[in-house]
Amino acid sequence: MNNEPIVPWHYSFRIILIGDSSVGKSTLLKVFTKSNFTDEGEPTVGVDYFATIVDLTNGLRVRLQAWDTAGQEKFRSITKSYYRNSVGALLLFDVTRRSSFDHLIDWLFDVRRHIEPSKAVYQIVGCKIDLENEREISTEEGQAFADFHSIKYIETSAKTRQNVDQAFKMISEQIYAKLRRGEFTLNPEWDGIKAGSLHLSSIVNRSTNGSFSSISDSNGYRILNNDNRRLRGAANRSSRSNRSKCC
Repeated sequence: MNNEPIVPWHYSFRIILIGDSSVGKSTLLKVFTKSNFTDEGEPTVGVDYFATIVDLTNGLRVRLQAWDTAGQEKFRSITKSYYRNSVGALLLFDVTRRSSFDHLIDWLFDVRRHIEPSKAVYQIVGCKIDLENEREISTEEGQAFADFHSIKYIETSAKTRQNVDQAFKMISEQIYAKLRRGEFTLNPEWDGIKAGSLHLSSIVNRSTNGSFSSISDSNGYRILNNDNRRLRGAANRSSRSNRSKCC
């Protein structure tokens, strides 16, 4: 569990990383959130999470909460319980291990069966492309699998940082696009997407004449009357509340 920066954000997206053990899930996350790489990584036991800020191309700031899951079969029942509160999933495989690629279809079936909502964003990530001479899965084969399932595909190297940031930004952009199209909705009972203080502040700023009578923030607070000061108070409460939560 990492110490995330305390900065304001528009939305929080919760995603989950899944795939066989030792494909590079934990290493990719640590490089993304802490910029450190090590060849010696202990397999994840159960679940762990990391959170950091991702700036989208449209200027939105997203708090991306990424849950790292164990790939071993004995932890499968534990990790399944984390699927339902995720808005997206990165399915990772090791380009030097064909078995990890062959198991992607099982992981995809598993996550689609348990995750909520059903229109969650999925993305395939090929890891360890710095080991080019040991490749067992070509870029073309990985892309073909993703295309067949209508999923985005990207290849990464935690060791060289190639496409590490892009992988997480890509899924964040896809989630926001679905949110903007109305395919996702904010729900205080669901942790997949939460609105932050910047989102609530933007609502306040757009209301120049107090023309609305009520609104609910991401935590279910109901703000009544045409009083922008109360809206700002709700935004501040949301900011403090989000800083105190870890999941």
